[in-house]
Amino acid sequence: MMNFNRLGRQAAVTCGLLMIPSVVSAVQIRVTVENLAPANSVSLAPLRFGFSNGTFDSFDNNAPAFLLGQPDISQAPIVTIAEGGSGSTWFPAFQAAEPNANLGSVFDAAFPPITPGEINSAVFEVDPTNQFFTFGTMVVPSNDHFLGNASPTRYQVFDGSGNLILPTIVESASLIWDAGSETQDPANAAFLPGGVNDNRVNENNPVTFNFSNLQAFNGLVTAAGYTFDSSLLAADTPVLRVSFEVVPEPSSLLLGGLALVGLAAARTRRTA
Repeated sequence: MMNFNRLGRQAAVTCGLLMIPSVVSAVQIRVTVENLAPANSVSLAPLRFGFSNGTFDSFDNNAPAFLLGQPDISQAPIVTIAEGGSGSTWFPAFQAAEPNANLGSVFDAAFPPITPGEINSAVFEVDPTNQFFTFGTMVVPSNDHFLGNASPTRYQVFDGSGNLILPTIVESASLIWDAGSETQDPANAAFLPGGVNDNRVNENNPVTFNFSNLQAFNGLVTAAGYTFDSSLLAADTPVLRVSFEVVPEPSSLLLGGLALVGLAAARTRRTA
């Protein structure tokens, strides 16, 4: 059976920040995750993310995914995402760098990997002064492939006044990263029946863009029951869409309803 320990069904983490009336108030944001990949191609582990001030640097292109001298490479923040889809060390590292960041996860509660064509969403309380969005999600089947932004300021979701300015992020296959932390081996890969995801062999390469290595899993049956085919992915094939939407608070809806009632009453009085 597939080992889901590192793909784990980790509950969403939110860190709402109380705001005083003189500054922008917290808002409710619906984060929607869509797997745009063709059927029988890649699935996505739970999306781990944070709204932040742009300080936390999750990883860098052509640099090691782990800190030099770190005793356990597999526990480096981006490696826990890349090798198992877990935020177990990524979230604490994010929180340590930015205590006021708003952190969370989006996943399928019944079957955590988000399969091709699937859409999942959740609502989170966000301080819109945390203008930037940083995320990571493992691409499966693989040993250590993932999607995520190397620059913590790449995606600015809010402007300085707290207005939503980035409704959608779309990532293609060419933006799939190889963490360079674990050697390619289907026997140790996630999302394959019989694969033991907790087994790994250090690779010690830098993080680079590389989706072509996924061909190592061609013809293998995934935990979702479909046979994987990497030939369905071209560099420009969309694989992930993340969307943001401000959700009106119930009080706002109530005030709007009362305003409409008042307007209707006023019109009634004028025609009486």
